[in-house]
Amino acid sequence: MEIHRKAPAGRPRGFDADEALERAVHVFWEQGYEGASLTDLTSAMGITRTSMYAAFGNKEELFRKALERYSEGPAAYLGRALREPTARQVAAAFLDGCVRATTRPGCPAGCLGVQGSLAAGEPGRNARDALVAWRNEGVVQLHERFARALDEGDLPPGADPLLLARYLMTVANGVAVQAVGGAGSDELHRVTDLALRNWPPT
Repeated sequence: MEIHRKAPAGRPRGFDADEALERAVHVFWEQGYEGASLTDLTSAMGITRTSMYAAFGNKEELFRKALERYSEGPAAYLGRALREPTARQVAAAFLDGCVRATTRPGCPAGCLGVQGSLAAGEPGRNARDALVAWRNEGVVQLHERFARALDEGDLPPGADPLLLARYLMTVANGVAVQAVGGAGSDELHRVTDLALRNWPPT
């Protein structure tokens, strides 16, 4: 006896989960967690709510997946910067990557990790906490890299690896905010060049 199975309800033929997630990244990036409605998301993703829930879970779960995708894409400059041979080159590559990511043509201005949920009501609190953890993880990775640089003599005695990590993250977050306000890449690169003048001499 031949059995015909129905396709999952609400999931259109040719559904591309990767493409849909990429579009969700842009919606959250531009509108933030609370600003992005389910209608905004499903419309941009080209799927129904049923399909969204089936493929990605609820809005919060979709946001976490979008943040992960963002980390692997536009925000991947952190990982590349950490592989630079000197602490100063790490700092320069990190800030350069930040400027490029926050002023990227064809993408929303700013940083999903900064403006995604700076202030949130109760419904968006988990998303806000996820972004706080995301930014703190960046500080941790920079701190560990600069602690190694200090041990290797690449930073002068007395340099504070954690303070340097927080300094860079603070500058990067400010770059993201300024980019949303309309500052261009040339202007922001001048800002980061100025910030690097305070880097400890070796």
